[in-house]
Amino acid sequence: MAKKQKQRRPKARLPKGLRDIGANEIRAVQGMLTRIRDVYETYGFEPLETPAFEYSDALGKFLPDQDRPNEGVFSFADEDDQWLSLRYDLTAPLARYVAEHYDQLAKPFRRYQTGEVWRNEKPGPGRYRQFTQFDADTVGTDNVAADAEICMLAADTLQALGVPRGDYVIRVNNRKVLDGVLEGAGIDPKADETALQRLTVLRAIDKLDRLGAAGVEQLLGEGRKDESGDFTKGAGLAPAQIERILGFVSAGAADGQATLSGLEPLVAESALGREGLEELARIDELVSAAGFAVDRIAIDPAVVRGLDYYTGPVFEAELTFEAEAEEGGLQRFGSVGGGGRYDGLVERFKGVRVPATGFSVGVSRLHAALSALGKAGADDATGPVVILVMDRDHVADYQRMAGDLRAAGIRAEMYLGTSGMKAQMKYADKRAAPCVIIQGGDERERGEVTIKDLVEGSRLSKEIEDNVAWREGRPAQFSVPRSDIVAAVSDVLARHRS
Repeated sequence: MAKKQKQRRPKARLPKGLRDIGANEIRAVQGMLTRIRDVYETYGFEPLETPAFEYSDALGKFLPDQDRPNEGVFSFADEDDQWLSLRYDLTAPLARYVAEHYDQLAKPFRRYQTGEVWRNEKPGPGRYRQFTQFDADTVGTDNVAADAEICMLAADTLQALGVPRGDYVIRVNNRKVLDGVLEGAGIDPKADETALQRLTVLRAIDKLDRLGAAGVEQLLGEGRKDESGDFTKGAGLAPAQIERILGFVSAGAADGQATLSGLEPLVAESALGREGLEELARIDELVSAAGFAVDRIAIDPAVVRGLDYYTGPVFEAELTFEAEAEEGGLQRFGSVGGGGRYDGLVERFKGVRVPATGFSVGVSRLHAALSALGKAGADDATGPVVILVMDRDHVADYQRMAGDLRAAGIRAEMYLGTSGMKAQMKYADKRAAPCVIIQGGDERERGEVTIKDLVEGSRLSKEIEDNVAWREGRPAQFSVPRSDIVAAVSDVLARHRS
């Protein structure tokens, strides 16, 4: 007799760089998105949604990680052999949308959008290949007041989420200033033959917070080997060039005017660099006039942003407080969002310059930061009221109880399993139910229900050590007429909320 072949089952495993998200975090993030949306709306931005994937050529060459397969994005071929890619941010799809509908749009076009993005990057701690962004962009004006407004929007967003002043700062720089520094170092920032070297410099500086000056110096030179042994090729700059660039990123001072004065000698011979300084000075003037002091919006030459499509001012929203890290010790959260001016993205489609500027919030990272501050908002959310099924011949009665509570706006569910009372109570505990409703034959004859307050019962159980006292006291358990079920449960929930 042939031996029965063992059934092969797939292994339940999460792909690298991805994560599952539970109910509490989902609710907290939804609350965050609502508050962010409210701020964006008050600034006059309108919502927009674009698809999760685009034609690959629409995304262009501005990719986040060109050292990875598929050049930093996840791509696949359509049935007509056209390549599609999952969006790596929300800006490139916006550029396609504006180009496609340009003549019908009011300009400047102001939109906000939230959604998932995907990056084919090497995953690491806190670095995921799928995450949520929330963007606001102004398209169709080169007025530097639009950049200043984006900085104010970012600051007001963090404030609305409960991050106090002093625990965040919006840092501002200008790509034109960096290009002026590169010119002074003998690197043509506009030449095709130096484009990859310039991009490597940008990405090296963008890692300053994570790697420190020594790590950035290695990436500006021959390269760097990380803790895993992987080697990242550097920009190949000479020591004098590296020194000039590190001098640029460390030129920040106590206020905007002092920083600008420190940068001036580094770009004195570059018209592009001087233009960038003038734009920074104007932003500093506008945000100051609007009441945004240097503790909320500050000029910082260390901000460059890693994507290559930025053409002018760039912004970074940084959290400055420290919180306890999972592995022990304290950590600083750093950047939770950023953006800048990108005047070339729409031009790729239309052939004419269409200036634009915008800002993107990293939602998952910001949620982690708000949790550390105790402002995430849903970590202690309670579950639904659970109605126990004591008599299966009266399921319809229990379902009507649930319906009455739901009609009053109370989360409620009837137990749908097939287990007995003990298992049902364990289920209610696992669901974090604030209370359960019990109606057996005796209660039904009296026209009553018994409400067991699980939150109060748990508290009292820690105070009563004697089993007899526990049974006699029946803590946090009481009966009410069936007609009073909504009012009684509402009282229980209100007591816990207060």
